[in-house]
Amino acid sequence: MPPSSTASTRSPLLWVPTGYFTMALGYTMLCSVTAIMFKNMGMDNGRAAAYSSMLILAYTIKPLFAPLVEMYRTKKFFVLCTQVLMGLGFAGAALAMSLPDFMVVLMPMFWLMSFIGATQDIASDGVYVTSLDTRTQSLYCGVQSLSWNIGPIVASGFLVYLSGKLHTAVFGHDAATFGPDWMQAWQVVFFIVAGITLLMAFWHLRFMPEGARAENTPTSVGGAWAILSDAFITFFRKRGVWRMVAFAFLFRLSIGLLEKIGPFFMVDALAKGGLGLSNERLGIIYGTYGLAAVLLGSVLGGLFVARRGLKRTLFLLCCAVNIPNVTFLVMSIYLPSNLFAIGAGVIIEKFFFGFGSVGFMIYLMQQLAPGKYATTHYAFGTGLMGLCGMVTGMVSGHLQEALGYVSYFALVMVATIPSFLACWFAPFPHGEGEQLEASAGTEQAVQQV
Repeated sequence: MPPSSTASTRSPLLWVPTGYFTMALGYTMLCSVTAIMFKNMGMDNGRAAAYSSMLILAYTIKPLFAPLVEMYRTKKFFVLCTQVLMGLGFAGAALAMSLPDFMVVLMPMFWLMSFIGATQDIASDGVYVTSLDTRTQSLYCGVQSLSWNIGPIVASGFLVYLSGKLHTAVFGHDAATFGPDWMQAWQVVFFIVAGITLLMAFWHLRFMPEGARAENTPTSVGGAWAILSDAFITFFRKRGVWRMVAFAFLFRLSIGLLEKIGPFFMVDALAKGGLGLSNERLGIIYGTYGLAAVLLGSVLGGLFVARRGLKRTLFLLCCAVNIPNVTFLVMSIYLPSNLFAIGAGVIIEKFFFGFGSVGFMIYLMQQLAPGKYATTHYAFGTGLMGLCGMVTGMVSGHLQEALGYVSYFALVMVATIPSFLACWFAPFPHGEGEQLEASAGTEQAVQQV
């Protein structure tokens, strides 16, 4: 795939939005939408949540293999290769669904694709950081964030909606019956994702810049390991590090328990304690209104912290993340049939989740990350968050099946207590408002993981 001679002169608007949309589309399909697909195809909640959550691992540990991306070829080369492989992988997954024991083939494929997708994230971030100067990075930060969030809207909203429409209107099956009949609809969805991803690869071949190599890039696996080893050592020497680790892991504990089970509750039959929604309604409520509420909450949460400061607001932000989860407990008790009431419950939970989660990211930037390996230590913090989501997701379905929806959502509320404690005792070793600074030299070798 030869580089384009004019790529470096193209506007970032030609590749930043499409690059981050493609990253988010693959991640959301693998780590979120697959849970709904497994559920539709007749899998119990325990296995559906566990299988989907396993795929988060690669995105959690990507700091460990990020330096290898720096060592070989160009960042654009990795972006193009991973996008082509992801496109072929989604097409292969659609074909694999026709096999008699398709899960034996499908899960290893998804597992491999998750590592390819994580590599795509590393390389795409690398192109963004090394192709744009600091001022331009700041200028396009909003475009970057918005483009990423369009990915979940398309995947969790439009494509989940489309799966339901195809299942009933095109293939003529009963929306309320889960089982193998759903395979046809999801095969079409996966072929669509494959087509979009391959199209983006060809687009980026033409318009994406190469991306510069970072300074002091490791030239061997041993050199990369030495950098990571030093980053780990310096991380655990930070003042108050274990309380910061507890904060990073526990802040979103209840959200991790709710993330997979919330949509399952929406589509499960009334006889099983669910709300009995179709995929079409789930896509509209969860993937469109819910994600719009997250975006609005994030903007307002950022303004709130900017005006009042993080230290004064952190516990309030923790309350915003955790307390509105009670809406699912209320819905599981009363089982509303009114779509306005159901949508309002989801919007409230998602809005306050977006509002409060801003505090988590800012805390990592201002308190956990600063130092010699600022970007890497920030990645460690987000990795702990991902680890929490993976662990809670893997056990959530089994717990829900054992407890039922009402008792499970009560357990979710109990799980807010560790979050409150971790937030209350979170240390502030750096001054209020201290900014995250990129470190020099070896830090750049693992930048943007």
